[in-house]
Amino acid sequence: MAPISDEELVERLPNTVINQDNQAFYRGWLEEQLVLNRCADCGTWRHPPKPVCPECWSDEIRPTAVSGRGTVHLLVWLRQGPPAEGVDYRRAPHPVATVELTEQPGLRFTSTVVDVDMGDVSIGDSVELTWIEREGVPFPAFARTETADAARR
Repeated sequence: MAPISDEELVERLPNTVINQDNQAFYRGWLEEQLVLNRCADCGTWRHPPKPVCPECWSDEIRPTAVSGRGTVHLLVWLRQGPPAEGVDYRRAPHPVATVELTEQPGLRFTSTVVDVDMGDVSIGDSVELTWIEREGVPFPAFARTETADAARR
């Protein structure tokens, strides 16, 4: 697969502010990889993307793919909001979860949880990264894992 050019990145994500600090994150997004920043000096992960490590102040930041596995840390159910492809607030509340990723305590990423109804997912559940499509581009989301399903039985 050919690398995504700056022009293609901006063209495919027209409503997103792309800059030097986050371009690797969004390139990974389009390639269906969750790429977060990691300090090459101390190993600290960081999201959202910033040019300097918050732990050691190094500027040796490397975009690195994460596993996408984690635990639901925060969960809200939206009953109204801006229009989004695949979201119908009239039919059912829309889940938004902040997931603590396994790579590092405190490393969190917020998105939606797919294929769940209220009561089917809760704080502490194991989830893994999956990809859905919104507005013609990949969109990172989370799905409950079999471990979470087994724990409920």
